[in-house]
Amino acid sequence: MLHTMSTTVEPSSERSAAEVNEEIRALWLRSGGTLSVEQREEYQRLVLEWAAAVPERAKAA
Repeated sequence: MLHTMSTTVEPSSERSAAEVNEEIRALWLRSGGTLSVEQREEYQRLVLEWAAAVPERAKAA
């Protein structure tokens, strides 16, 4: 089975990159370092949300 990652970010909230990063770290801690299929999907969503939340000047650096 082939899984693809969506490239669209749903504007679920106006969280900062730091807040989303904290959730990503918590997900990895809860998983013990190995993500299930569901956790991988959540991780992908969070990474896209994090990338959208990073300020433009930080992306250019």
